[in-house]
Amino acid sequence: MEFPAKKIRFASDFHLGMYPPEKSREREKRIVEWLEEIREDTSQLWLVGDIFDYWFEYRKVVPRGFIRFLGKLAELSDSGVEIHIFTGNHDAWYFDYFPAETGAVIHRKPVTVKLGNKTFFIGHGDGLTSHDKGYLIIKHIFNSRFLQWCYARIHPNGSAAFAHWWSRKSRYSKGFCTPWQGVDKEEQIVFAEKLSEKDPVIDYFVFGHRHIPYICTLSTGKQVFGLGDWIANYTYGEFDGEELSLKKRFEDKGEVMTCNKTQNK
Repeated sequence: MEFPAKKIRFASDFHLGMYPPEKSREREKRIVEWLEEIREDTSQLWLVGDIFDYWFEYRKVVPRGFIRFLGKLAELSDSGVEIHIFTGNHDAWYFDYFPAETGAVIHRKPVTVKLGNKTFFIGHGDGLTSHDKGYLIIKHIFNSRFLQWCYARIHPNGSAAFAHWWSRKSRYSKGFCTPWQGVDKEEQIVFAEKLSEKDPVIDYFVFGHRHIPYICTLSTGKQVFGLGDWIANYTYGEFDGEELSLKKRFEDKGEVMTCNKTQNK
């Protein structure tokens, strides 16, 4: 009997815990169903940031909820699936809980890695250039070990309530993402174009963060994949050992946008 070749999957921006809670629980169930569907033919699962709308691990306390999702990750890991999780701008505070309980490898910065016969550059996709000084300062604050220690002194009830209030306020004022800026202004594409020219060994750039599922071909012929999200699009990346593609969990969702940097050359 021949078994199907194992695939590598990529997903991002689940934002579990985002208001309203009933929508988050519904989304969690859909994600768990998808993870069960891909369990048998997945060798690696890369979750590329903002898996939670808020996550902070105290030494003895972790956020309430997400039992179905966490249990499924542990089950996948126990069955031999290699799990990688990137910190995002909403869930930067993973410490030792996830590695201990799910076996996941935590990445706090983008990585360049060889998968099959291709080289991938993988990262959440935020703060790639120095244009937004304010955002980069906030990101530096989030990653400060001293400030993390100070934040951990706040009672979890207070810190979680503040974080959810801030997230909800931001959603109402800014929405999920800014409109598409075009290939010459999109930060992820601008960054990938420069790095691709400097480091031509990279075949694929894989990012989350933008919430827009897209595939952009660079002037070098290499490609940038925006994974979309699991709020409106339910899209994910799938690598079969030869080619990377962007898949839709539901046919009526996840309109994938394509663009070509070479058209502007």
